[in-house]
Amino acid sequence: MANRDDIFQALHPLGITAETIEGLHIDEAGNVQFALQVDPARGAELEPLRQQAEQAVKNLKGVARVTAILTAERKPTSAPTPPPPAAGADPHGMQKNPRLDDLPIKHIIAIASGKGGVGKSTIAVNLARAFRRKGLRTGLLDADIYGPSVPKLTRTEGQKPLTRNDKLIPLETDGLKIMSIGFMVDPAQAVIWRGPMAQTALYQMLRDVAWGTPKEPLDVLIIDMPPGTGDIQLTLSQKVPVSGAVIVSTPQDIALIDARKAVDMFQKTSVPILGLIENMSVYTCQNCGHTDHIFGQDGAKAEAQKLGVPFLGALPLQRDIRLKSDAGEAVTLEVFDDIAEKLIQNR
Repeated sequence: MANRDDIFQALHPLGITAETIEGLHIDEAGNVQFALQVDPARGAELEPLRQQAEQAVKNLKGVARVTAILTAERKPTSAPTPPPPAAGADPHGMQKNPRLDDLPIKHIIAIASGKGGVGKSTIAVNLARAFRRKGLRTGLLDADIYGPSVPKLTRTEGQKPLTRNDKLIPLETDGLKIMSIGFMVDPAQAVIWRGPMAQTALYQMLRDVAWGTPKEPLDVLIIDMPPGTGDIQLTLSQKVPVSGAVIVSTPQDIALIDARKAVDMFQKTSVPILGLIENMSVYTCQNCGHTDHIFGQDGAKAEAQKLGVPFLGALPLQRDIRLKSDAGEAVTLEVFDDIAEKLIQNR
């Protein structure tokens, strides 16, 4: 299998030095990922070099797949700081990548949140399972580049996807086709990537994965988004025909503030809001049956009414949900099937 020195030697004839390579990772299956630092002003014109670098490394013995991306670090300048990009702008040069309008997927649904810690990934995984129970060909894409949790939630930790005909073959469990950046990197190491690297990773996990075929496309792809309103969300809305977004929030005010921002971002980028889900809605004591709205009552439901978007349902705060999620097991609450049915009826 090729090692780091082999890769450096293969890239040297292209004028690529070790100092310009960052994030080099080689896994046991022979998959190689790295980024090339380039002058941001020359990003677009250096796309052929990126392709040559991928091919040079792919020619090495033992290399199964290569992912090379361009990243840039601007040097300090005394010039005035430019204004932030307008909504819909593409500050990282993703214009060179065409919009993915021909994916073998009928419907793409983004499960998003304004902040972390609201249970978005748990809902994304179990909503995907609910779609599968209803007989739909279902895929699950973990787009949380910096904190992928789908491998843990689906019992696929430590597994690696195979490559066939230049396509990554998604892992399969519970009848779902699954892809995550967590399959490509060491789970114990932080993913220290700039925005362009994360954007390219998302794009490639959509374009270069065998989700389906023109004759047998996926009925639905659930995308577990990272929290917030950053580069990944912008890339998805610009490059993929998203059927809509589902926003997850807890009832408390601080979560609803960020959920409101997530709704606003998707609306500004012309992605339909399919509805809000309230997680950790109510706690019921298993011993005495007493109920307590620890994070507030009906906050997401009221927010949905205020924003004029559907309220899809509420999930309780339960110990069993945490235990099953940690074990990678399905959480078979009726509310997941109800939400899936609502989304199917509205598609």
